[in-house]
Amino acid sequence: MFHQNDINSKHRAILINWLVDVHFQFGLKDETLFHTVNLIDRYLSCVTISMKDLQLVGIAAVLVSSKFEEIYCAESEKLIDMTDNSYTKEELFLMEGNILNALGFKLNVTSSLTFLDRYSKVHGISQSNKTYMVARYLLELALVDYKMVKYAPSKIAVSALCFACKLTNTVEWSDTLAKVSQYNQTEIIPCLQNMTVMFIEQKDQTNLRAVKEKFGLPRYGKVSQLF
Repeated sequence: MFHQNDINSKHRAILINWLVDVHFQFGLKDETLFHTVNLIDRYLSCVTISMKDLQLVGIAAVLVSSKFEEIYCAESEKLIDMTDNSYTKEELFLMEGNILNALGFKLNVTSSLTFLDRYSKVHGISQSNKTYMVARYLLELALVDYKMVKYAPSKIAVSALCFACKLTNTVEWSDTLAKVSQYNQTEIIPCLQNMTVMFIEQKDQTNLRAVKEKFGLPRYGKVSQLF
C-alpha cells in the first residue's frame, strides 16, 4: 500500500476486522474470507483509493469472492445494509467491475487455509484436533495484521501449524512436513517471530477483536480463551 495516500495499515486492519464479522454473520465458507482478503490486498496494491471508498472495496470483494466460492453468493442489498446504506447498488456493482478489471479476472488463488489443511494432514493432525483450530485462529489473526502480508500463504500456514503445535505441546516438526511444505525450520523463523508478536499483542487488544471473539465460540473450541 506504499502508493496509498488516504489509507494506511490501521485502516486496512479495521476493514478486515469488520469483514470477519460480516463473513460470520452471512454464514459464508471459510475459504471465502481468505479469498476476500486476497482480493482486497491485490487491489490496494495496484489502485489508489480514497478513504470513503475503502468499505466499498471490502463489500465488493465479498461479493466477488462469494460468487467464486459459494453456491449462493452474498446478496448485494444485504451487503449494502451492512454499511448502513453508505453506498448504492450501482456503486457496488461498479466497484465489483473495477476489482475484476484491475486484477485481470485472475481469481483462482491458493490461500493459507488450503495450505494448512494439507500440512495438517501430512503432520497427522485432524481438523477436529485442538491444534488445528489454534492454527486456524492464528491464520485469521494474520489476515488482520498488515505485517503478515509480505509472507507467502504457504509460509504463513506452516508457521501457524508449527506455532500451534508448540502452544499445544505437540510435535512441532517432521521430515514429512519439511518435504511437503518445502521449507526448513530456519526459513520460517522470521515469519514465526512476527506471528509470535502478533499473538502476544492480541491478548491485550481492546479493539480489532472480531477474530478473538469468533474463536471464543464453542464451534471453534473456544481456543482464543486458552492462552
